[in-house]
Amino acid sequence: MRKHAEKSKIIRSSPALQKISKKMLAQGKSIGLVPTMGALHKGHVSLIEKSVKSNDVTIVSIFVNPVQFGANEDFAKYPRRLLADAKLCGEAGASIVFAPEPKDMYPLPLQTFVHNPALENLYCGAYRPGHFAGVLSVVAKLFNIAMPCKAYFGEKDFQQLHLIRRMACDLNFSVKIIGARTIREKNGLAMSSRNEYLSTEERAAAGSIYAGLLAAKKLHGQGEVSAAKLKSAVKERIERASGKIQYVEIVNKNDLMPVGTKVLRNAVVLVACYFGKTRLIDHVEL
Repeated sequence: MRKHAEKSKIIRSSPALQKISKKMLAQGKSIGLVPTMGALHKGHVSLIEKSVKSNDVTIVSIFVNPVQFGANEDFAKYPRRLLADAKLCGEAGASIVFAPEPKDMYPLPLQTFVHNPALENLYCGAYRPGHFAGVLSVVAKLFNIAMPCKAYFGEKDFQQLHLIRRMACDLNFSVKIIGARTIREKNGLAMSSRNEYLSTEERAAAGSIYAGLLAAKKLHGQGEVSAAKLKSAVKERIERASGKIQYVEIVNKNDLMPVGTKVLRNAVVLVACYFGKTRLIDHVEL
């Protein structure tokens, strides 16, 4: 386990990283992987620190994955700042930053995708066709390249985390998937690289997302089981702050299926909405 901050080594080549990982594993060292798309924030740092505490080597991948972006999404303008991110990784104790170019990850146009037909077109997937197939496929590639013992993901992307867990189980990946709690800004807004797109006013107003989720959680704690009323509590606060709802859904925590009209236990509220042109997601467990 690394005890002092130092500079992370930047690896740009998949074969080079795979060779290093094989050597580390042969030496009996444990590898932790933190997959990211860069533009790192405190949420990412918490994942890196969690990995550093539990593994001999921590690899942070920084790759803006083109196959998970739709035609009208923000691939071109997604924030990229490798040197600043690598510095942050080193300060958090990461050993290696894996920062491939798309041509390294996809030397040929990708034809083989990982799909979850039961879940990939629900919730966020309904509005972002092909997104989760792109996510699962690149994560599978990262697992094969970095060969981690454990991989760390934020719980903010709740549907994504569930899909990755299911993929690892269904396809017998030996990696253990670790979820970490959502890190929030002072007003409750879940930290995200996309928060950089928000104006000062939008950023302040977006605190209403978590306020709405907490209102639903409080209502449920007081005995309210109507899914419609719990959803309304979320929608009301976001819309009052000039947010535009894309969806609010209440799902079973264990399988992500909709709960129906009554919400009893093991439920999660998922929300996606817009403030200005920026799409934000969040969730709360009831």
